[in-house]
Formats: sequence, C-alpha cells, structure tokens
Amino acid sequence: ISNVHGDVSPTIAQMMEPRLRAGAESPIEIPLSPAPSSCSAEAGVTPTKSISLPLSPVVPKQSPARALFAYSAKTTPVKMGVQTPTHTTSPFGGPFGVDSQRLLRTPRKPTRKVPKNPYKVLDAPELQDDFYLNLVDWSSQNQLSVGLSTCVYLWSATTSQVIKLCDLSASNEQDQVTSVQWCDKGDLLAVGTNRGITQIWDVTTQKKIRDLGGHTSRVGCLAWNADTICSGSRDRTIIHRDIRAPDNEEGRKMTHHRQEVCGLKWSPDKQLLASGGNDNQLLVWNLRRPDPLQTYTQHNAAVKALAWSPHHHGLLVSGGGTADRCLRFWNTLTAQPMQCVDTGSQVCNVAWSKHSSELVSTHGYSYNHVIIWKYPSLQPVTKLVGHQFRVLYLAMSPDGESIVTGAGDETLRFWHVFNKGNPPTITRSKLNLLSTIR
Repeated sequence: ISNVHGDVSPTIAQMMEPRLRAGAESPIEIPLSPAPSSCSAEAGVTPTKSISLPLSPVVPKQSPARALFAYSAKTTPVKMGVQTPTHTTSPFGGPFGVDSQRLLRTPRKPTRKVPKNPYKVLDAPELQDDFYLNLVDWSSQNQLSVGLSTCVYLWSATTSQVIKLCDLSASNEQDQVTSVQWCDKGDLLAVGTNRGITQIWDVTTQKKIRDLGGHTSRVGCLAWNADTICSGSRDRTIIHRDIRAPDNEEGRKMTHHRQEVCGLKWSPDKQLLASGGNDNQLLVWNLRRPDPLQTYTQHNAAVKALAWSPHHHGLLVSGGGTADRCLRFWNTLTAQPMQCVDTGSQVCNVAWSKHSSELVSTHGYSYNHVIIWKYPSLQPVTKLVGHQFRVLYLAMSPDGESIVTGAGDETLRFWHVFNKGNPPTITRSKLNLLSTIR
C-alpha cells in the first residue's frame, strides 16, 4: 500500500490492515422499534373499567382509607452515564485522508439515556378514568394540583406538603371536579366542575374569588391567557372571559364544535388558540375573529392531545383517540398538514420539551405507556411503562426536566425525561418551519 510516507512493505501492510479496520469500526447501535409508517385508522378497543388520588405506596385498588399523596420511590438504581467508545487508528496514517482520520478519532456522541423507572410514585385514590377530563396540572411555583372526585388537592414538589384547596361536596349542590389549570404566575387556579361552573381560586389565601357560569354541562378543559380564561365544555361551546370583568358580563362564546370540547391550548405567543373536540375536529382560533381561522378534519377520533412547539413558530401537534391513534403535525402559518405518525394506541396527551427538539406523548388503549420522540425524525427515544390503566393525565415541571403522569390505576408517577441545555433557536420562517431566519 502507499500513502504520504511512501511505499510500505507487504508485511507492514498486513500488520496495519486489521488495525485500520478496528479503528474504523464503530459500536453497533440497536435502534428502538421504528414508528409505524402510516396513519390509517383502526377499530377502537373496548375500554376496561378502572378505579383510581390522596398520595401513598403504590398498591392496586385498596380501600378508601389509603393515605392521600403517600410517597413511594423505586429503589432500583438507574445508571445515567454512558461510556464513549475510543477508536484506534494506524500510526502510519494508512490509506485514509486527513479528514477521514480526524473523523475516525472523533468520539461518537453518546446516546441519551432516559431512566426507565419513575423517581417518585404518589397514590391518588379516586382519580377518575375518564378520557375527556383534565385533572392534573403543575404550576410555575412548583405546586401540583390534582382533582379527586369532589376535592382539589395541592402537593408541593419542594416540601411534599399536601393541602386540600376545596371540597365541592361541602355545598348543598353536589358537584365534581372535571378540570384544573394554573395561571402563568402560579397564584390562581381555575377549577372546572361537572355542573358547568369555572371556579377561580387564590391559592395563597386558599379562597375562591370568582364563580364563572355560562355552560350547561361539565367543563372538561381550561386554558389561561394572562387575566383571561377559556373553558371548553360538553355543551360543545368555548367561553372566553376576563376574570376581572363584572359578574354580569358573559364573555365571548364560540360554538363551532359539534360535540364535547376536550382540548384547549394557547400558542406560546398567546395569539392563537387550538381546540380539539369529540367531533374529531381540530380548530385554530384568532379571538379577533368570530370564526375559526383553520379547521382540520384528518383525525378519525376525539382530539384531546394538543401542544404548540416552543421552538418552531406556528408548529402544532395533535393526537387522536382510539380509532385514530395518530400524532399529526400542522404548519398553522400556511394552514398545511405536515408529518403524521401512527403511534399504535389512543393518544391521551402530548407535550414538547422546553430544552430540545423532542416531545412526549401518553397513551391509552392498548399499550398504556409513555413515549419520548425525536423531532423531526419522529423516531422513539424510549418507551416508559408502569401504569396499569390509560395514561390520561400529563403535566410538566417548571424546569422542563420532569413530567408527572396520572392514570386510572390511582397513581401519579414522576419521570425524569428531558435534560437542560441550550434550547433550539425559535424559527420564524413561513416557508419552512425547520429553518432559522436571521
């Protein structure tokens, strides 16, 4: 063989050849199962009945005497680090060019490891197994709010202190909690009820400050925008109200859904509102107009899971129910559908990482698991299992590193899924959501 050092004898060449092969070889990486290639709808799976929040060790279905928010932790250690393989190259340079040798000597980027076990499990007796409710939220002040039957509990992720904020059974009119949502500052909590009332609570004083009516059926989803609150109901309407307005001011009512409204999410810049319904529709609203800006009908089941990308301006993802099973991505700047992946099971929730181009989805029938996805490749990073029933509830910690999931097995599970880092630059291109405009 010949290189920049001149001819090398056949004997030396024979000695060099295996060393060169060893230097060029990289460890074999076994990929996770690929995402299904299509988003075709399949028949739904018959739901299974479950029972499920005060917090205690995780024991399936015991008596109501279980302690509220009792804590148990997994003792199995999880190794977070990975070793970077080293590469051997020939001291003679071999037949490779300088750039090739530099590439061979560059350590392979280690694969990110996600702990497979939750780092905390809290017991949540009477956590309802209802796809259309939203009973768990995590505030910017690091407090978790959980709706359990007629009560709302607050759990501090800092001190583990538990507070019962309200009990709807204390009044003469029987009612149940159907949704909870923190305002951005974390000092006010909106509570939706089965009777169609939206209550506003000051968590500092633990007092109710407003009762907002207007709905004729349960309020299953809520979304704050500064001092205004949007509520979505089984009566098929969305009501947008300023909580500072007088009691006799009804707010703005939007009536374009044909069945229950089960998902509401504001865009990061608070200019657009996405709503999903049991009519399989995804609507995008600009509240300066009475009608939706965009209507998407590609889903074949209820649209509850909604999330706006914090990294790509105008990028929206939605997830469909049992008969659909798909995550669909939309460019709301051009009103065009983008990618679609069939997840294989009912999509209950979806949320973007604050720190990287990844997202997390939770699922019901038939796998009951949690999936972390890379974007835009839509390849699974990992799948997390542990819940015995549909993973109906999802909230993200204020630091963006952890999530909490809730299910009809009456448990809340805390997972460390994302790492802090430099978040991707927010893109603003109307032509390509993946390109940065400088």
